[in-house]
Amino acid sequence: MKLNLSLFLTATCLSTTAAFLGRPAASSATTTGLSATVEATSGLIPPKHIEDLKDENCQTLYNSNVQTTYGRYPLTIKSGKGCYLTTTDGKQYLDCVSGIATCALGHANAELTAAITEQMNTVHHVSNLYYIPQQAALANWLCENSDADKAFFCNSGAESNEAAIKLARRHASNRGVTKPVIITAEQSFHGRTLAALSATAQPKYHKGFGYDGQMVQGFEHCKYNDIASLEAAVERATSDGQGLAAIMLEPLQGEGGIVPGTVEFFEKAREICDANGALLMCDEVQVGMGRSGTLWGHQQLGIVPDVFTSAKALGGGVPIGAMMAKGEAATVFGPGDHASTYGGNPLACAAGLAVAQYICDNDILSNVEARGQQLTEGLEALAEKYPKMLGQVRGWGLLKGVECIGEGVAPGVLVGAAMKAGLLLVPAGSNVVRFVPPLIVTEAEINEAIEKFDAAIAEVIASA
Repeated sequence: MKLNLSLFLTATCLSTTAAFLGRPAASSATTTGLSATVEATSGLIPPKHIEDLKDENCQTLYNSNVQTTYGRYPLTIKSGKGCYLTTTDGKQYLDCVSGIATCALGHANAELTAAITEQMNTVHHVSNLYYIPQQAALANWLCENSDADKAFFCNSGAESNEAAIKLARRHASNRGVTKPVIITAEQSFHGRTLAALSATAQPKYHKGFGYDGQMVQGFEHCKYNDIASLEAAVERATSDGQGLAAIMLEPLQGEGGIVPGTVEFFEKAREICDANGALLMCDEVQVGMGRSGTLWGHQQLGIVPDVFTSAKALGGGVPIGAMMAKGEAATVFGPGDHASTYGGNPLACAAGLAVAQYICDNDILSNVEARGQQLTEGLEALAEKYPKMLGQVRGWGLLKGVECIGEGVAPGVLVGAAMKAGLLLVPAGSNVVRFVPPLIVTEAEINEAIEKFDAAIAEVIASA
């Protein structure tokens, strides 16, 4: 009876409202009728239509309603295709940012679009209280193409690293360690959440987020690629009743300035972890999923981590993160120990599977190797041409950086000049210009990127 009464009252309200407004009552079964009713009775203001937002209006809305956590360039992107983005004023840009190493398959990739569309038309989200075939299939692919045994899914790189930090602490607790310490490297970057930020050994990111001057406790730091500094950090981490829980490193430091790890350093880290019962954890958020030329960055170093994390390119631009673990580390978490509402839902995992399939079907790793070598050669030629402006070229695959050594010329200046030339780049660290194009980039597009960067440098020199 309650249900019938509710339906009766709803129908009566619809009819009364329609009669008052002088128009026929719309059927509550139609979207139009429902929308009209909600608008008329709720007092809610509907969202603006995107097509009505001109550049000035968009920027005004940003300034009024979006928190200023980013410094934005004056570009408004309308569409993308392959390795190109088009702005609302019709200008086309060669994209060597890829959403910061995220759009691995470029923009509007047909296979990725089809997979997402099909999944949206089927079921896009259910709780992890139930079995999700797409999640199982993606976890299987990740494990079969690495040394991992099991995966945990979340939504971002920071979340995947938080999961790794929690796992390391629980693993240490299981060994009886009550003061677990995780060692990370100076100039690292592990995310913006509080523990991941504490793991990030860059004080500039810590300002204003501590408690009595301290970030989350339980982290020690060492110099990257410095074995003596690592050993000293281990001594500190195992003193005063503390115990080494993990060493957490990026195989290649991205935000720290495109600095690859050395085999010797990572072998020593592996040796130290084995000797202390600790976990070796690799942050693969930026370098992983093929960007280095191998599927995982740690494969460039010949070591096997206990835990590694992924995000960014894993979903090709659809938010997804993953934390993979092997052996004992893969069984640390039990029900209730960690969770994510959206993590591993059908939509995100369908995107991940589409990216994985495309990488396999199109020999993307070979393209990354070839185009990465071409990019290195092109940048080194420019460094030789402009020795007072450009320095060392470094990186792996399609994660490359070139030092900006021009007096009074910050990386942002070159990035801005490149933008005027139709090339999108992004700084890394304090003095590096970073190139992270989609993994599908062609030989002709790499040549175009070098030509545009050349023109940008010449323009900066001419205007000095």
